[in-house]
Amino acid sequence: MQISPSILSADFAHLADELDAIATADWAHVDVMDAHFVPNLTLGLPVVESLLAVSPIPIDCHLMIEDPDRWAPPYAEAGAQSVTFHVEAAKDPVRLARDLRAAGARASMAIKPGTDFAPYEDLLPELDMVLVMTVEPGFGGQSFMADQMPKVRQVREAVRRHGGEIWVQVDGGVSARTIEQCAEAGADVFVAGSAVYGAESAADAVAELRELAQRHAHA
Repeated sequence: MQISPSILSADFAHLADELDAIATADWAHVDVMDAHFVPNLTLGLPVVESLLAVSPIPIDCHLMIEDPDRWAPPYAEAGAQSVTFHVEAAKDPVRLARDLRAAGARASMAIKPGTDFAPYEDLLPELDMVLVMTVEPGFGGQSFMADQMPKVRQVREAVRRHGGEIWVQVDGGVSARTIEQCAEAGADVFVAGSAVYGAESAADAVAELRELAQRHAHA
């Protein structure tokens, strides 16, 4: 059970300190938005390179961008240990996943709440993680969509059928109130933004989320 706090909820003026505050987490989740694929603009490769230089934990880049076939591999080349592209935006997801792995990153595919997983199940051998979005991508602080739990179950069952070490990540509205149902459905990597950075102690929040997830882990 891995916790990946989202720095989208952190103080952007003090990102090095905000990364240190989550040093007990497994990953730092970095949301890259291009104002095209999603209606918001966050940060890009130069900022990610700066974060990689100071982060005490591996960086998990979630690219909510158009044309990831072109723009995603440089994040892996820069040293991001996990790079997630949206399958809705990828022209050739197999080649892209292979490019990410060749550059040394874990290759991950994200699917939006309205996207069906079934047509993409055959991509699993190329992937290290599948991200099931539990909010519409593009904004922090949205309400958790419990109606995505059947999709998490569907992905977990597909992973089990295919074999291999493929993680199932959830992102959006994950908190102490919602993480248990995510874990029960089969998720094992949890992105949490305001639930960590809105807490008095980010480290305590990470520990609480990890404990709740472990207690309700999918059998």
